[in-house]
Amino acid sequence: MRDRPWRRSGAARYALGRARNAVRPPVHVVEAPRDLRKLRDVEVRMRDGVILRVNVYLPPGEGPFPVLMSAHPYGKDNVPRRTRRGWRFGAQTRITNQSLPYTISSETGWEAPDPVTWTRAGYAVVNADLRGAGTSDGVGTLLDDAEARDVYDLVEWAGAQPWSTGAVGMLGVSYLALSQYKVAGLQPPSLKAICPWEGFTDAYRDFMRQGGLEEDGFATVWTTMTKRGARLSVDIGRERHRHPLRDAWWEAMTPDLGAITVPMLVCGSFSDGELHSTGSFRAFERVSSEHRHLYTHRAPKWWAFYSDAAIAAQRAFFDRHLKGADARPLPPVRLEVRERGDRVAEVRAEHEWPLARTQWRPLHLGPGGTLVEGRPARGTGSASITARGAGLAFDLPLADDLELTGPMSAQLWVSVEGAPHAAPETAADAAADAAVFVTVEKRTGGRWVPFEGSYGYGRDRVALGMQRVAARELDAAASQPGRPVHTFARLQPIAPGEIVPVDVALTASSTLFRRGDVLRLIVTAREPYPRNPFSGHLPAHHASPRRGRVRVHWSAEHPSHLLVPVVPRLPA
Repeated sequence: MRDRPWRRSGAARYALGRARNAVRPPVHVVEAPRDLRKLRDVEVRMRDGVILRVNVYLPPGEGPFPVLMSAHPYGKDNVPRRTRRGWRFGAQTRITNQSLPYTISSETGWEAPDPVTWTRAGYAVVNADLRGAGTSDGVGTLLDDAEARDVYDLVEWAGAQPWSTGAVGMLGVSYLALSQYKVAGLQPPSLKAICPWEGFTDAYRDFMRQGGLEEDGFATVWTTMTKRGARLSVDIGRERHRHPLRDAWWEAMTPDLGAITVPMLVCGSFSDGELHSTGSFRAFERVSSEHRHLYTHRAPKWWAFYSDAAIAAQRAFFDRHLKGADARPLPPVRLEVRERGDRVAEVRAEHEWPLARTQWRPLHLGPGGTLVEGRPARGTGSASITARGAGLAFDLPLADDLELTGPMSAQLWVSVEGAPHAAPETAADAAADAAVFVTVEKRTGGRWVPFEGSYGYGRDRVALGMQRVAARELDAAASQPGRPVHTFARLQPIAPGEIVPVDVALTASSTLFRRGDVLRLIVTAREPYPRNPFSGHLPAHHASPRRGRVRVHWSAEHPSHLLVPVVPRLPA
């Protein structure tokens, strides 16, 4: 069955909503109270003598107070600005279009905790400009050990202030989450807890080269903005092109998660699969913390971060580990199961991730565009796809309710026709060889069901994965059911006529299918979503081949299949 996932009904209505939110972002700003105590541009001397500057917000009273800190290169003073026409926001707010309204105070920095909320809860709040950013001195580097040492010094400074109890926690989204991992691994004495609320943990695998394919959309936007907004000694945007494989340069940016022992509450959203989701789940699984908690959702990123439910979980976590209060303990996993983007089926507590009772079930590609449970279908079949043509669709009608919770993977047996067979050696040639994109879709009543996706994209599917065929080599020791891990250490070109297995890691989800729904697997040779600012998935984009055909094969000898995480529903 042929499928054109980038041609969908309902695009016009969706585009109008996107345009409206881009002009008037759905952000409600409340003026911070005049009596909010703020210490602006407080100087903090690093171990090498360079001065970094922070803003400090203090609760009423004498103190001392536990401290919540954020550190980032975006400018601590990048807060909403009041104009004659209302509040003015940074470009990031418009680029990452949000579908649901959220409320912040006028002192809330980009992706940072709201100082008004947290000072009212009895916490001092520190928002820090990293080296070379905002009002801080020096020239900085991003995501490396030197940055971690600076954050270490900031944490210890905050722990030693007269207004501080000596207990410091870290909280924030995206880069404000990334900056927590390496410093937590250094174990500064004053750091008592961290809450990385959505943050990747492997820049290569999670963000800039998912599946070995160059991300040339948001990665370009982000590296350009950080270069313009901070003084940096390394141009990541330029340097990443020199490292198409995962070498020591990428490894140096990767935190040692096993070195983290402080309590951690990490947000693993199902709605940011093209940036932070995979790394957040990896953090939960790999840290050595005795007290670690995972908070999942599939809602718009900042609506979720500033929601009452999230703040309640964050407060319970920090009250327990920074204040020593007898706050309610959080469950190991807060699991949110969705039926569709705007409908939550259930929120429940779980003990681990992935769930121990998961039943890994293979769904094999079969004749007539079907998915076959159990063994491969009899006979043989194949079909070709190109980067400019339609994809392939395979359907499984469901006779009963089905919950899929966890990561998924696909193994496709493919051959390549009409594309260069020499392994490309540079990033400029990265789009020359073959790639496959795999999408899992839920269909109800003959219509596809939309979900929240990365960068505010509201027409996402259940799960998405992609893989460069030449970068298919697996790390057998690290791979697990539903989670193939590729080495990305070398390229393996396909010879003419050769058929090889390609394992594709898909994003995690927690999705409830109802009886009568259809689970659809879609295979394309290009990114399955359109690239435009309104109905498409801008700014996300991954380079894909422009020439040649990928032929997908299925038979007993070539058992192409989707591996899904079926979770038995517990009795009420």
